[in-house]
Amino acid sequence: MSHLPQIDYDSASPEVRAAHDEEVRLRGRMTNMKRTLLHSPVAHRIYAEWFTLRAELDPVIGDREIWIFSHAISKAAKSKIAITFFRRALINNGFDPDALQLSEAEALLDAFGRAVVTDSNAVPVELWARLKDRYETKTLVDLIAFAGIMLATAVFNNVVEVELDPELEAFAEAGSA
Repeated sequence: MSHLPQIDYDSASPEVRAAHDEEVRLRGRMTNMKRTLLHSPVAHRIYAEWFTLRAELDPVIGDREIWIFSHAISKAAKSKIAITFFRRALINNGFDPDALQLSEAEALLDAFGRAVVTDSNAVPVELWARLKDRYETKTLVDLIAFAGIMLATAVFNNVVEVELDPELEAFAEAGSA
């Protein structure tokens, strides 16, 4: 059970309602995490910068690559909601998250995502060399900032124990539902 309640739209302040309505307009849905974050529209806005960084990365890092990167961060952070969210993205696009054949770029992003969470003070030098060979500095800055928000999202969901969205239940890892 979640430690914090989700907002009640009907009794929410005009500021919270406006943030809620804008989120639905932009993304077409409202998750349990976002309904909880909306107690602070500022916190919600900061976490929503995930989408801004995703757009910055899009020309260089495709959807499947970012899903694999995000999934790796989520797995390393043991965040059921985030893991399931990216499992759904992969499954809905025809990929089996339990049997992925990773390209070189995907394997690099998977390893980097896990390394960021495992010990951000000790990302292996060899991994850094491969990242620098593949991506420009701006892309790496955006990717690291994206990883930070992804990890923050996982931490928020873990600490609050946000309830899994019903539409994600079918995509949960075996034994975690």
